[in-house]
Amino acid sequence: MKKIVRDENNNDSELWFNWLNRKFNSFEAFIDFASGQNPEDVAEKFIEINRMGISDIFDKFDEEDKDTLDQFQKLTECEWHVFRILKKQLEFRNKVTFVDFKKSKKV
Repeated sequence: MKKIVRDENNNDSELWFNWLNRKFNSFEAFIDFASGQNPEDVAEKFIEINRMGISDIFDKFDEEDKDTLDQFQKLTECEWHVFRILKKQLEFRNKVTFVDFKKSKKV
């Protein structure tokens, strides 16, 4: 994804996104999934654990940061749709039985 930056010397959007990405990558979401929690509950747990850092970030947010967050949300939604489509294609592929009509049955 190409990112448009107005001022290359002042890239706060990249800083908060890197922070968020680093925190989320170190978050053990799969442990919560294994215990039966749904993605929304796991996300709320992540927000609660990182509430102070997120609050600090929000104190510095400007309109450009809000636009960047909106674009990342759209990208994430797009990725979710891609994964959903791939999952459906895989399920369909696993249901298809291939028949070789060239082989003739000998009676």
